[in-house]
Amino acid sequence: MRNTARWAAALGLTAAAVCGPLTGSAVAAPASLYAPSALVLTTGHGDSATTVTPERAVTLSCAPTATGTHPAAAEACAELRGIGGDFAALKARADVHCTRLYDPVVVTAQGVWQGQRVAYERTFGNACAKDALGSSVFAF
Repeated sequence: MRNTARWAAALGLTAAAVCGPLTGSAVAAPASLYAPSALVLTTGHGDSATTVTPERAVTLSCAPTATGTHPAAAEACAELRGIGGDFAALKARADVHCTRLYDPVVVTAQGVWQGQRVAYERTFGNACAKDALGSSVFAF
């Protein structure tokens, strides 16, 4: 039940971010010609997104400007544009050394990136390994 509620919340936030501008007059022209980029990003402690309860969640919309509840929306959007929206391309910095303590942290990204559906999940061994990405995308 908890997993269903989490997915419903994530999809509801994504739908609101993507479809919100479309509400109103049925004959209204689109606000812009940009492909939608609206994401819900989550983090939580656990082994997989199916079993973890998200501890933090933010929204990130990147077209036409960076908005959302993400604390560094402009930087996160710039990073995602630089890697073409490929979350797997986010690599850890070589100068960061973490302990091998296993306290798994799961990050997820759900939504739309430049008009394409996104469903990303990654499990890190601990919070230090997640933070070693040196990326602002999951820094919230």
